[in-house]
Amino acid sequence: MLDRKKKIAVLDLYNGIPNQGLRCIREILDKFSAVADYQFFDVRTKNEVPDTSYDIYISSGGPGNPLEGDGIWDKKYYSLIDQLWEHNANGDYPKKYIFFICHSYQMVCHHFGLGDITKRKSPSFGVLPIHKTKHGKADELFSKLPDPFFAVDSRDWQLIQPRLKVFEEKGAKILALEKIRTHVEYERAIMAVRFSEEFVGVQFHPEAEPVSMEAHFAKPENEEKVVATYGKKKYDNMMTHIRDTDNLESTYNSIIPGFIDNAIKKIGLSKQLS
Repeated sequence: MLDRKKKIAVLDLYNGIPNQGLRCIREILDKFSAVADYQFFDVRTKNEVPDTSYDIYISSGGPGNPLEGDGIWDKKYYSLIDQLWEHNANGDYPKKYIFFICHSYQMVCHHFGLGDITKRKSPSFGVLPIHKTKHGKADELFSKLPDPFFAVDSRDWQLIQPRLKVFEEKGAKILALEKIRTHVEYERAIMAVRFSEEFVGVQFHPEAEPVSMEAHFAKPENEEKVVATYGKKKYDNMMTHIRDTDNLESTYNSIIPGFIDNAIKKIGLSKQLS
């Protein structure tokens, strides 16, 4: 008897704003079409939140303050996270796997009380180096990446001041930190956390695919938006890194596909053992 296709839920936190993130996520998921079906849920605009019957969840980035919601969608979102966490903590099988990106990463770090979510002095934007910690170097999603590796970073908010006691209580691990900045006093942001074997989150955008990203930002209207917001220097720097496809290709191919592939394998193994 053939194993059923896995079910993947994509939690869209973009609040109806046009973006490249969801398209890139869809392209990654299409590569798993033989073994998994996926469904998108518009969390913030339509208050759509999936139930706990899905095997794998991908929670997207999005705009705005990660500490604020409307009291409806955010409560439903956090309720789902708590249900999935409890399911795994109770030893129920198969386990539920979830990957958090950028905005949703900030939200869940705040929800779990892992540290302070603060607004940056200035936005971080571009293709930037990310440094692995000792836990990151050993982690199954990061171990094959160079150190530092490169990823698209676009954020006004960040996780700092980790509460190490809470990390220890939850069994969470810090996997990566932002670029080393010897010329400023600001604390380096935490760029990736493994909350548990099944829950992983990153501050950056591993779904960014270099070829399509270059085509998107090369359009005059998109160049104008970036330059107006971040300046010409940051735009030129970003495009230089995007055109060096090796900078993003390994990140794109390793992290989210690796997460999905590992989850599918572990779900299959747990069914054999249960």
